[in-house]
Amino acid sequence: MTTLLDIKDLHAGYGKAEVLRGLTLKADAGSVVTVIGPNGAGKSTLLNALMGVLPMRGGLRHAGEDVSHLSLEQRVMRGIALVPERRELFSTMSVEDNLLLGAWRPKRLKMPNWRDTLAQVYELFPRLNERRAQQAGTLSGGERQMLAIGRALMSQPKLLMLDEPSLGLAPLIVREIFAIVDRLRATGVTILLVEQNARAALEVADHGYVLEIGDLVLQGPARELASDARVIETYLGTARTAPAPCTASAAATMTPSSHLASTA
Repeated sequence: MTTLLDIKDLHAGYGKAEVLRGLTLKADAGSVVTVIGPNGAGKSTLLNALMGVLPMRGGLRHAGEDVSHLSLEQRVMRGIALVPERRELFSTMSVEDNLLLGAWRPKRLKMPNWRDTLAQVYELFPRLNERRAQQAGTLSGGERQMLAIGRALMSQPKLLMLDEPSLGLAPLIVREIFAIVDRLRATGVTILLVEQNARAALEVADHGYVLEIGDLVLQGPARELASDARVIETYLGTARTAPAPCTASAAATMTPSSHLASTA
């Protein structure tokens, strides 16, 4: 498989406070990769650094190109999109106008038939089609999340990063959101999913990483991580619910970091 995202020795934080310390992570093209971990572990910091919102040090390659020195706008133009935790919608604008704003990249690149993406988003999210003239600020929490994802898809990204897409949503809506993430795999877009809902994330992902206080402490095929005793005890508990069908591959061997290897 071709590696779309290749991160090596990534350091990032806020001012002098370093949050991430030497992270190394890969995502194959067309795969769903999740980063799970507790609140405050640095998951959102990771996505903001990859997007160019925060300064970073280390290697960052996207589609074979070094993008570590590029600005946020330049990374968007290379096909990187982020759905932030707070969704950041334009609340007084209509659903459709929010979506059209997301098409900034294909319009700038003069991509033919870029408007076809709008029809594809409406097919993926029928509720947005029903509410296309409605102000974004009047949508429910689940609908706002759908709109945020749809707007990011309008940029026709190669890499779609999702920051806590289940945050604040009812369980039924969480199931729907993760089912959509699973469907997006078939479109060929690579997804980097950051989540506190470890069970839902691992059930939809191909590969997973566990982030704790700025360090990646465990990684491996998502299915194997979901059955690992340490992950179950810390993140999954004993109860089982299934937000989305598991499509993770178990072809590789789970790789503990030196930190866990030394403490296990």
